[in-house]
Parts: sequence; structure tokens; C-alpha cells
Amino acid sequence: MKIALLGYGKMGKVIERIALERGHEIVLKKDETNTYDGLETADVAIDFSVPMVAVDNITAAFNQNVPVVCGTTGWLERYDEVVNLCQEKNGAFLYGSNFSLGVNLFFELNAYLAKMMAKFSSVYKVSMEEIHHTQKLDSPSGTAISLAKGVIENSAYTSWTEETASENQIHIDAKRIENVPGTHSVYYSSEVDFIEIKHVAHNREGFALGAVLAAEWIQGKKGVFSMKDVLDLK
Repeated sequence: MKIALLGYGKMGKVIERIALERGHEIVLKKDETNTYDGLETADVAIDFSVPMVAVDNITAAFNQNVPVVCGTTGWLERYDEVVNLCQEKNGAFLYGSNFSLGVNLFFELNAYLAKMMAKFSSVYKVSMEEIHHTQKLDSPSGTAISLAKGVIENSAYTSWTEETASENQIHIDAKRIENVPGTHSVYYSSEVDFIEIKHVAHNREGFALGAVLAAEWIQGKKGVFSMKDVLDLK
């Protein structure tokens, strides 16, 4: 499989290594210094860039009829625009706020717990914490937002905030600490006890492997997908 890397930072370099180990070829390493030359030869593009260029990268790939796996967060206000373009081009698009197998299982656990705890909303208050490295540009993380949505879809909560939370809001405490790949915690607190579920990433390997697996999976497909499709969690 020929892969175009749209974004060649720390994650891009780990993805490159894992892709090569799995027998794939890298035909483009796109950063701010070069063009999209080589994108037209790719079987798939993997975007781990930055929020301000993600949509441009995705659009360039769709215009070359190249499927896109995107792990860049912080641009989702334009998600519907990208989905519409994918459908217009009869393309393939897979977005994930986190490609780690463990995190995607954690998403399912979070939703299941939220559904159970919804009956006891008068007793327990939900809050979240996420910790990432200081180079992360968006806050809160896309993973934290996905976790919040998982609670909202299964409870009476209506939104999330980084400020002081109202009755129907989930407070997300976003912290930036040097050399932390990613830690996400969901808390249910009452006057008498405290329930916590947590996922701790030790390194970037799990994210990168998941992205390559998603790129392998999307071959020959048309439509808009998620890691739930890749891992058959639906």
C-alpha cells in the first residue's frame, strides 16, 4: 500500500516507521515546506497535521481520489463540510479523535457506564480530566470531547465546558504537562464515594498502529467511517 503522510511531525514519523514495518511504502511526507507532489500516486492519505491545515490536506486528497484517514483534532467545526465533500467526490473518509485500540474500547466502556449512571444523576456528578504534552495545540483534546459526547448521548447532560459547570454541563479539566502522551479520566462523584475510569497512554505507538490499521481497512471502501467500523464495535 502506498501512503501519503499529511503531517510529518512526531506522530507522522511513528506512523512512517510502523507502516514500513508492515510492508507499506511512503510516497509523500507533507509538512509546511513542501507541496502535495506524490499524493496522486497514493492508495491512502493519513493526516496527522495541525487544525489550521487539516481541511486543506483532506480536500487535496479527495481531489486526487485518495481515501483519507484523519487523526488531527481541533477542526471539527468544519466536519460537515468535509463529509459533504467526501460524498460529492464519492470518496472515503475516516476520522478518529483517537486511533488507539485501548481508547476506542474505553469509549465503549464510558458510554456503557454513562447509561448505567444516568439513573443516579441526582446522586453522582460527572466531570473529566485530560492531560497531554505541552505541544498539543487544541484544548480540550478531541478524545476528551468524544468521551463527553459519549456521556451526553446516554444521560441528561447537554454540553461540556472548561469553565465552571452548570447543572447539565460536564466540566473538562485540560492540563498540559511535558512528555505526557495522553491521559483521560472520567469521574462520578457523590457525597459518599467516587467512581473513576481512566485510560493512560504510555507512548504514541498505539495511536500510530491504529491509524495504519485504519488505512489498511479503508482500502476499496466508499463513505464516511470511524474506528468503530474498523474494530467492528457497532
